[in-house]
Amino acid sequence: MNQSSPTDQAATPASLRHRAEAHASAFPPLLAQAEHLAATVLLGEHGRKRAGMGDEFWQYRPTQHGDGLRDVDWRRSARSDATFVRQKEWQAAQSVMLWVDDAMSMSFAGGKDCPTKGHRARVIAMALCVLLNKGGERFGLADRGTPPRRGEGQLARIAGHLMNAQGAAEYGAPNARVLPAGSRAVFISDFLGDPERVKDALTAATDRGVRGALVQVLDPDEESFPYDGRTVFESMTGALKFETLKANTLREAYLNRLAARKALLQDLARKTGWRYMCHHTNDPAAKSLLWLYQSLERGAS
Repeated sequence: MNQSSPTDQAATPASLRHRAEAHASAFPPLLAQAEHLAATVLLGEHGRKRAGMGDEFWQYRPTQHGDGLRDVDWRRSARSDATFVRQKEWQAAQSVMLWVDDAMSMSFAGGKDCPTKGHRARVIAMALCVLLNKGGERFGLADRGTPPRRGEGQLARIAGHLMNAQGAAEYGAPNARVLPAGSRAVFISDFLGDPERVKDALTAATDRGVRGALVQVLDPDEESFPYDGRTVFESMTGALKFETLKANTLREAYLNRLAARKALLQDLARKTGWRYMCHHTNDPAAKSLLWLYQSLERGAS
């Protein structure tokens, strides 16, 4: 039942970019609004100062949870009972960081006409980056050493990283500790691995003032469990294998467990101020792209 889609085999960074722009072109630019307590982010290049990466001093602000010791301006702090960070232009600007699961489980496709979960996740992520870039926003990959930037070069870097990504683990999990404090994040995965790792990531993100969205990508076969009779189930790494003569007898238990996993993710998102949706690979990618646009926009208000 392990099957790869021909779309993955023929895909290149250029073709991924082309597909992403096709999906992104239907929607207005995503204007990610900053939630940073010490700054107001204004979009556009009109000479208005925005905090962010750069060399030009803008202002001091009190330290917040998540700031490191190296961020503290000790000379300014010595003149007060509080500690302060020397904030430079663009430093507090809102960033959107993406984590796209590249574990082996994302290589699954239930049929020849369906893309793999990983391919669909990469297209959605890249399309979102295109929208962010059109809106003048900064974006990066949380696990690929690509700090948040904007521009055509950043789009090319991310496309290259996404196309070359292939983890060896059975299931993936995000690492929220690499997310900039106060940023926004999007996690795209099947979330079929250890739920405690997802819980830890969302808790750590919340502690750093990070809000965002979870997009669970599933194949339609994973939703319907259409197997009957003698069936051999094998994990994408081949490490797990199970054979049954009556697959249909497992359907109810499997569907109950999948429903429980979805409910858990929804509950985690609700408790941490994130948003959750489930995307199926036989549905249009544009549907999830629009949902992400609306979710990030509402979450920033």
